[in-house]
Amino acid sequence: MPRSPSSPAFWRSPLRGPWFTSVLGVVLLVGITVLFVTGLLSYAAYNPNLSAVNDKTPDKGILGFYLFSWPTGPVWLYRLTQGVHVTLGVALIPVLLAKLWSVVPKLFALPPARSLAHALERLSLLLLVGGALFEFTTGVLNIQLDYVFPGSFYTLHFYGAWVFIAAFVTHAVLRVPTALRNLRQIRRPSASASASPRPGASSSAGAGEPARPEDELVSPDPLPPTVSRRGALGFVGGGSLLLAATTAGHSFDGPLRQTALLAPHGGAEPGSGPNGFQINKTAASRGITATETSEEAWRLVVTGNGRTVRLSRAELQGLPLHSSALPIACVEGWSTSDQWWRGVRLRDLAGLVGYEGDAAPDVIVESLQRHGAFRVAALRDNQVRDPLSLLALFVNGEDLTPDHGYPARVIVPAAPGVLNTKWVARMTFGDL
Repeated sequence: MPRSPSSPAFWRSPLRGPWFTSVLGVVLLVGITVLFVTGLLSYAAYNPNLSAVNDKTPDKGILGFYLFSWPTGPVWLYRLTQGVHVTLGVALIPVLLAKLWSVVPKLFALPPARSLAHALERLSLLLLVGGALFEFTTGVLNIQLDYVFPGSFYTLHFYGAWVFIAAFVTHAVLRVPTALRNLRQIRRPSASASASPRPGASSSAGAGEPARPEDELVSPDPLPPTVSRRGALGFVGGGSLLLAATTAGHSFDGPLRQTALLAPHGGAEPGSGPNGFQINKTAASRGITATETSEEAWRLVVTGNGRTVRLSRAELQGLPLHSSALPIACVEGWSTSDQWWRGVRLRDLAGLVGYEGDAAPDVIVESLQRHGAFRVAALRDNQVRDPLSLLALFVNGEDLTPDHGYPARVIVPAAPGVLNTKWVARMTFGDL
């Protein structure tokens, strides 16, 4: 048996072939396109062009060309886009691994480049494989809350995505016509047919035709088959469905959440009662103490327009209070259903320092927490003006608990969870 991976006879699986690879490639073409679009939407939702405190990728340059003011409706917008992004990303892992397995002989093929087009394809393949593994790995670590990568997840995932998508588009332009031709022309092979191609021949080349580049995937000396290609695709698809079924539930409440076995925010809700719904960071983990959030010590400082107002929690409760039914949705893909929040509208707080009604501007919100990303966050004027945007004091009819942001937290429709700042200490209104 040849010992060199560069020899076609080294790879003996009867499953490899242009049809099998093409099916996986088309699935990834559609799935990764959806992942990229929902990833761009997630990045836009952070309003990174608004303020330096929101921008975790300050050198993005032209890579931020698509950014726009993130809307406040529908209120479930971020819950939907990020839930799809994370669940689909996890579900595509078996497809990605199967695709890499199916084309691994081409990574070792010699000579390295037969032409300029072939050299470009090989380079795109290198960046494609490396970029895919990097993006999927960092994404899985992030949703598992394992921040072990060297640097900010936002920065690494952002730049990694652009490197990956550049290679993906290049590779797709070069290979999609071939993949579609394979799917049209190649009759779905049986196990016996796929097991016994003639040496040097392929299931897609006619008699007397020269072997095409995609035919290199067909082994000239295959082993006896143990499963058909249809069965192998069924196995890959079953793995994807299983991962989706054990991940998607973290975007729902009730019994469905308990099916999210692979998600940190799956399983039972943390506690019971009005405050018994998911959180990401506890008060203790952020260094928040009962002393500094007590009625005697805590004051909300509202500044802007050359004015400063300090309000106790009791004084905030004396202002007009309003209610909003809004979910919480986080970048890790988990979310809650609508919770019933009650507090002071953000635009009314802007009015305390002279910004009346539709004149309410952007705002920078600062938390009591000592460390962590988005300890300070900025909200756009459209988010401040939305009547559903609140500085919440109560949730589901009771005071906020410390873990949910007592004494006060921001809640804004359709915004990522990290922009719904907890343990608010200061709000600075004005054009940023």
